[in-house]
Amino acid sequence: MASLAVVILNYNRADLLADCLESIYAQPTRCALDVWVVDNASPDESVAMVRARFPQVRLIVSERNGGFAHGNNLALRQIAADESATAPCYTLLLNNDTVVPAGALDGLVDYMQQRPDVGVLGPKLLLPDGTLDLACRRSFPTPEIAFYRMAGLAQLFPRSPRFARYNMTYLDPNVETEVDAVVGACMVLRTSILREVGLLDETYFMYGEDLDWAYRIKAYGWRVMYYPQVTVYHYKRAASSRRAIPSIRAFYDAMRIFHRKYFAATTPAPLNALIEFGITAKEYLALGRNFLLPPTARRVG
Repeated sequence: MASLAVVILNYNRADLLADCLESIYAQPTRCALDVWVVDNASPDESVAMVRARFPQVRLIVSERNGGFAHGNNLALRQIAADESATAPCYTLLLNNDTVVPAGALDGLVDYMQQRPDVGVLGPKLLLPDGTLDLACRRSFPTPEIAFYRMAGLAQLFPRSPRFARYNMTYLDPNVETEVDAVVGACMVLRTSILREVGLLDETYFMYGEDLDWAYRIKAYGWRVMYYPQVTVYHYKRAASSRRAIPSIRAFYDAMRIFHRKYFAATTPAPLNALIEFGITAKEYLALGRNFLLPPTARRVG
């Protein structure tokens, strides 16, 4: 029987976490299921809620909020260390602000079993208004692609295969596609990759670590696929909106980290300077716009 470890990171959203866990356990799965919750030092009742309502969950309580990569790695490290016969074949990162329909987990596992060349798989993610979460299928933000996005060309020409490559808006969202990266809100990978490639890069506090992971995984020869035959619902930004300013800073810091790690060394110095300036300018614009909004409307981006 195929087996799946589900890792859910939580910070201060007991309400969302409860909905997510209820959706997972609402219907039995054909695959053997092992659910981990890592709580990033939440000040709310998240830990007590999990212990009371979901005692079957493997709960890890972090003493500090070390960010997305750090928190997930607390569970991933233990999963990777298990090489026994009962170790999970696949591992799923899942946001606490997601709802998983019946059959979705089995659908992802079935696909991975049928495609041994695929290392990472992401489903179609739908936002509360029914639109596609654009982050669920992406290209790597090379200097060229990042320029098109930051200059607004991707928004002006969303059907252009050249300008809209980052979020791939020129493609039909209902067509299975090989991509550079899916999103850490819902991504399944072979557990063996944890040992082969390593864990999430904890240099990132929040955002960017899923792109970084996909970049490293593809470097090992694995394929990354977007699979819209499975749908998961994503209440995006529901957690980060409570700490909008730190989240905005983390979002643009992730851009800097990724560029410096993978592209800066092969990019001409003047272009590097322009990219750094562009990221900083966008960051301050986002902070300024966010400051002008009423508190209930403030969010990342």
